[in-house]
Amino acid sequence: MEIGYVSSSAQDLASSSYSSPSSSSLPAGLASMPTRAVKIIPLQHPETTSFAGDSSVWSNALFSGWVSKIKRMTAVEWIDLFLPCCRWIRTYKWREYLQLDLMAGITVGVMLVPQAMSYAKLAGLQPIYGLYSGFVPIFVYAIFGSSRQLAIGPVALVSLLVSNVLGEIVDSSDELYTELAILLALMVGILECMMGLLRLGWLIRFISHSVISGFTTASAIVIALSQVKYFLGYDVVRSSKIVPLIKSIISGIDKFSWPPFVMGSVILVIIQVMKHLGKSRKCLRFLRAAGPLTAVVLGTTFVKIFHPSSITLVGEIPEGLPKFSIPKGFQYAKSLISTALLITGVAILESVGIAKALAAKNGYELDSNQELFGLGVANIFGSFFSAYPTTGSFSRSAVNHESGAKTGLSGIVSGLIMGCALLFLTPLFEYIPQCALAAIVISAVISLVDYEEAIFLWRVNKKDLLLWTITATTTLFLGIEIGVLVGVGVSLAFVIHESANPHIGKLSPVLVMLLSALWVQFS
Repeated sequence: MEIGYVSSSAQDLASSSYSSPSSSSLPAGLASMPTRAVKIIPLQHPETTSFAGDSSVWSNALFSGWVSKIKRMTAVEWIDLFLPCCRWIRTYKWREYLQLDLMAGITVGVMLVPQAMSYAKLAGLQPIYGLYSGFVPIFVYAIFGSSRQLAIGPVALVSLLVSNVLGEIVDSSDELYTELAILLALMVGILECMMGLLRLGWLIRFISHSVISGFTTASAIVIALSQVKYFLGYDVVRSSKIVPLIKSIISGIDKFSWPPFVMGSVILVIIQVMKHLGKSRKCLRFLRAAGPLTAVVLGTTFVKIFHPSSITLVGEIPEGLPKFSIPKGFQYAKSLISTALLITGVAILESVGIAKALAAKNGYELDSNQELFGLGVANIFGSFFSAYPTTGSFSRSAVNHESGAKTGLSGIVSGLIMGCALLFLTPLFEYIPQCALAAIVISAVISLVDYEEAIFLWRVNKKDLLLWTITATTTLFLGIEIGVLVGVGVSLAFVIHESANPHIGKLSPVLVMLLSALWVQFS
């Protein structure tokens, strides 16, 4: 057996010849022991000036993995990297997929038209900008997006964020309000592209699911209260906090009007019943997507027949496709950075989460960083065609999946439906009641109130329940931005505390005795 020593003076030891000590110089007990050879292993000292003097060493160390991966990529892999749609185009099964994609695209498109107008009103914009936001970004995402079932477009939460920040800068009736909403889409797109290219999608792992659930629950309540004004028949203050909303609703109760309340309530009940039947019975799945369209048709028919003066209508909507224009208002970009970051975070939570779930159900892999890049490109192109920030929708993506969508062709079909609506149906949209659009928004956000999560956390983990409660409460009373910051901050504090104080399990004496007996028995 050889024993190796590593020493800073190894070179000196190696240079000197090794001779065994004489027995006379050893103690009596050690003199009789056999001598053993000692192997000298020279210690290789690093050159202290190699990194400082040659910067290429650093670059090679940092980028060697990327360079080797790039060199191994084929032409097909390069095309798939920049155009993910080529992956499903090469393997498209026309006989199996075409009919399913067409039906899913038509279903989602019919659902998107009224929802887009509703969410634009929630964002403080004219309904036409909701239709624009559901047109160009869909086609762009079908080319650059990696998910085959994700349905993008205007969503309630992003619309509320747009309304919340822009309402503090300028009045919604001002033209600058619309310009800033379009500029916000460009900023969000740039941030999403940067995060995708820098592969920063992993940052979402630091946000607890309890924070996400509490945030969406509080936001849904605020969204629903902000739409109550169309039911009551009088204006309510624009705010992302629950206290000003409730005060405004109570103070204007003397202006209450029965007709919009009755119509809105009836339409809301019809949508909810159709949604419930569509979820509970497979043979009636089409009812879930047909709910918003039914609300618009019923409301418009009633107005055309009875002409009620107390029910406010959408009004005239421009006809035709959006025109190319460069976003304006760059002098306000600095004040929009925080909101752009928040909307980008919501895009990661809402889009990438459901996109990964749908990819797993349909048997293909999805890269969250590439998904962020696809969403970013869709927002950038959309901003040049008068769209405000868009992202993936929970409800429409679920309907797209349930309708049997197999590839991004379903999204292209939905975009064509939206294009037909812009070209031929805008004169009919003039007579849509505002309360019908409000009912569509309220119906969509009811499912975001995740009280079941709070009940589950009460039984399983009280610490996560506390985190859920803190996030929901701060979002309701202090606003969306503060709610997110507080929720994420407390979540990180919990992670740091658990890391500093790990749980140490202790075995009971009885279990120790049992394990000892088993060890003796089988050893």
